[in-house]
Amino acid sequence: MRRFLLVAFSFCLSCFSAFAQQIKWNQTYQSYINKYKDVAIQGMLEYGVPASISLAQGLLESGAGMSNLSQRSNNHFGIKCHGWTGRTIYHDDDARGECFRAYNTVLESYEDHCLFLKNRPRYSSLFQLSRTDYRGWAYGLKKAGYATNPSYAQYLINIIELYQLYQYDNATSYDSFMVKHSSDKPMLPDRKPIFNGNDMGMERGAHTLHKYNDNYYIVVRPSDTFKSLSRELKISAHKLAKYNERKKKDKLQPGEFIWLQKKRKKAPKNFKGRLYTVRRAESLYDIAQKYGIRLKSLVKKNKQLAENGLHIGDQVILY
Repeated sequence: MRRFLLVAFSFCLSCFSAFAQQIKWNQTYQSYINKYKDVAIQGMLEYGVPASISLAQGLLESGAGMSNLSQRSNNHFGIKCHGWTGRTIYHDDDARGECFRAYNTVLESYEDHCLFLKNRPRYSSLFQLSRTDYRGWAYGLKKAGYATNPSYAQYLINIIELYQLYQYDNATSYDSFMVKHSSDKPMLPDRKPIFNGNDMGMERGAHTLHKYNDNYYIVVRPSDTFKSLSRELKISAHKLAKYNERKKKDKLQPGEFIWLQKKRKKAPKNFKGRLYTVRRAESLYDIAQKYGIRLKSLVKKNKQLAENGLHIGDQVILY
């Protein structure tokens, strides 16, 4: 009987291990990473928890922000009440109706996760490890009792290595704009970006926030106005219109880009020596918006085209 139990236990462990090895790349996980990596880096620089560990735990514990608990409470780390004096929520976990912490924003959840590890003696040995030792942290979390799943450490390691989260452990700074605009709303299913440049998307409510040419933009959807975008993005309608060389009352067209900071004077450096070929019904303003360039600067680079008007096949200087 003892031999049978030992064999059965070994079989269960092998099942957990095999399942842990089957993690495959998916866009929802990648969108979550793009969305919260700067939040994780901020936590690492302030509290010492590796960004890779925070991201991997956030992905695993919240199902990339899609779990019932995370959507109802912004709790992305499955942290239970444990004397918590803030808002709470009850959720079935190891037992029915367990008490979990609730947060106003996901940013608060990430910060509290760092403090939770930093202030509890059972995790103190982890902070003696290098912040680039994600394997040591993963096994240390399991050993300290963060989770009961015997394959928890391997899950974290697999996620970190599949999505190369270890690259963020060497960061010395973070994008404060991305942190400021990290969403307190449940993440929606990822949508394919219209723009195919070297950009990074992160979900923010009904819109995806993209980064390109050292700037940020969203893609307009039906019924969007500068006023409605102002409420969502917490940037004044006047500034949004000014950044995009428009008037506040201008009607926005679905599919166009709205930039969230002042546009640059030229395209990214990889456009040096390259020309843009004009397509049907394109104006210099359309091209300026597409690449996040100030119209005045683009006109200055292409004076003759600006005077004569654009035609299909014309070559436009972007850099």
